[in-house]
Amino acid sequence: MSAKSIVNEKGEIIVPEPPISRLLFASTGIMPWIWLVVRVFVGWQWFQSGLGKVQSPGWMNGGVALKGFWEAAVKVPETGKPPISFDWYRSFIQFMLDAGWYTWFAKLIAIGELAIGVALVLGALVGIAAFFGAFMNWNFIMAGSASTNGFLFLLSIFLILAWRNAGWIGLDRWLLPLLGTPWYRTGDMPPQVAARGATAR
Repeated sequence: MSAKSIVNEKGEIIVPEPPISRLLFASTGIMPWIWLVVRVFVGWQWFQSGLGKVQSPGWMNGGVALKGFWEAAVKVPETGKPPISFDWYRSFIQFMLDAGWYTWFAKLIAIGELAIGVALVLGALVGIAAFFGAFMNWNFIMAGSASTNGFLFLLSIFLILAWRNAGWIGLDRWLLPLLGTPWYRTGDMPPQVAARGATAR
């Protein structure tokens, strides 16, 4: 590989993407079909969870369901390990509980889960949707709720890495070229890519 191929016009060294990485996270051949299965699976989990919460008065009217979850999470039993292992996170949940944030935070969680599910199923801004999904999974895990959160968190990380092609069989096929990416200017792209107004695939 020549030096010219790994140094851009600013003199910055560009680390080439290995072939396996291109295959998994950038190609539009077979991988988008595999990511479609993963994406729809994760998205459907979020959609079902969010829909249930949106239809529940415990989540949408006063947030008593979230209040109960937070109260159980911060409770330190007389014997045994508390649900939250990290004191700083327990203090954070206690602060939100004392401030009564569950009244509006419950709605945010319910609508957020539903939105993440819809975005992933439709393949719209998959990387962003998967990031927020993974962030919610992480918070549930930190609050002591294992359930399927660990598995969904792992799958979401893969979808984040595959943001370029995970939504190829979906709305991202048109959204990403239309919106572009903030770290690419037209002048930085190869001529054939710039002409399409899309990032390299």
